[in-house]
Amino acid sequence: MAATSGSYYLPNPSPWPVLMSAGLFTLALGFILLMNSVGAGPWLMLAGAAILVTIMFRWFGQVIGESQAGKYNDQVDLSYRWSMSWFIFSEVMFFAAFFGALFYVRQFAGPWLGDTELLWPGYDYKWPTSGPMGAPFTPMGAWGIPAINTLILLTSGATVTWAHWGLLKNNRGQLIVGLFLTVALGITFLSLQAYEYAHAYKELGLTLKAGTYGATFFMLTGFHGLHVTIGTIMLIVILFRSMAGHFKPDSHFGFEAVAWYWHFVDVVWLGLFIFVYWML
Repeated sequence: MAATSGSYYLPNPSPWPVLMSAGLFTLALGFILLMNSVGAGPWLMLAGAAILVTIMFRWFGQVIGESQAGKYNDQVDLSYRWSMSWFIFSEVMFFAAFFGALFYVRQFAGPWLGDTELLWPGYDYKWPTSGPMGAPFTPMGAWGIPAINTLILLTSGATVTWAHWGLLKNNRGQLIVGLFLTVALGITFLSLQAYEYAHAYKELGLTLKAGTYGATFFMLTGFHGLHVTIGTIMLIVILFRSMAGHFKPDSHFGFEAVAWYWHFVDVVWLGLFIFVYWML
């Protein structure tokens, strides 16, 4: 259906939502069976993941094709912007829950546990802590890899903005170079975080079993790393699309959506650096 100015866009019937639901169900079922030591669990998880990746590739490819064919009008563009805005808001609330848990443990639960003698007599609370039953560990310092990763992500925010400026000026070379640099910085960040995790487990004794500090540290940094991974994949897709000649100075929401997401990842990392690494 071709789009006209002011008309409401109605997409053609699509099998992708139903197939995506089937893939999610297969993935969840495989995970449940794996947790219960059922042999088919890992294979169902792999099948579910394969279905999801295939459907996402086909579904997103169809959306890109429809966009390049000019089927989307201003109403569709506005709906995409609102959808992406609410999605990022939901991600803000997701991380706010983990930051809230960290704050509650540090300011309320931990001091209360240290002040009362009913549960753990003799326990002296001091953050960071692994709790009364946790194994000893060394907390992760802020002025090593975390500080370098902070600089990397801040720089990547500048490079993706520079790429956007290139797109607005219809400078395809600046757009592609800026995206390439952003992708390279994202991969560098993930590589350093993987090294940091290995260092934490092997040399610092900092694991998921290291009480409340270990749990909050890996949940916050781990989920952020997952978001950086997703963002990097999206940037790679946008880079390939830019190299193929997609996006125009006056029509490039696909680029903008990924840039919004990447800036959100940057801001979350600043919070992580301050409250998880620096303010021990």
